[in-house]
Amino acid sequence: MILNQAIELIQNFQGKSLTDSLSVIESSIVGYDAGQLNVFYGDRAINDVLMTSAVSIKQLASQINVVIHAAGILLSLPKILEPGEVIQSLSLGAGNTGRKFDLETNIRIAEYKFIDWKGGPESIRQNGVFKDFFELAEYKTEKRKILYVVGTTHTLKFLQGGRALSSVLQKQPEILARIQQTYGEGVSKTRDYYGLKKHDVEISDVTSLIGRTSEI
Repeated sequence: MILNQAIELIQNFQGKSLTDSLSVIESSIVGYDAGQLNVFYGDRAINDVLMTSAVSIKQLASQINVVIHAAGILLSLPKILEPGEVIQSLSLGAGNTGRKFDLETNIRIAEYKFIDWKGGPESIRQNGVFKDFFELAEYKTEKRKILYVVGTTHTLKFLQGGRALSSVLQKQPEILARIQQTYGEGVSKTRDYYGLKKHDVEISDVTSLIGRTSEI
């Protein structure tokens, strides 16, 4: 099905307000028999095509974060590559698809996080940011290490904050063990580890590089 047609069918079904449209349908069909329902459905285009349209859009939407990740990296590349810098490895899909980092060139390694920060408790997003920061910080290389984010405010606030590493790394116990073995159990909060490694990894705002003026 053509996407434009699917979107149009969904828009027609929901009207100006999906809640209001559903309320009208609920009250309208009370007392209807099967024949009356068929007439009502025909008038409102409630049919298999509507269902197929909704499923198609849901399937497309489930991949939108991957599209944002890939498009964001690709748009940034011409603007960040320095004279003489060439791409050696690139990972555009979900995860690193067997590659260590999202981007590796002859002078830098980088991870990208296109996060829709809301400013409240966002433990899952924070966990992902810390893992990427850790992997960049601990990687043995003379290349520049950069974590690209959409707006640095929330990322730095988290890394400089007091969230316990035991919480951040609850699902990454091997990373917690490495930190404790290498730096001691006194490194127990995000700010402790960030303080040790903040000069090793650059936190860079990618916003202007992807044609945006605000956070996603």
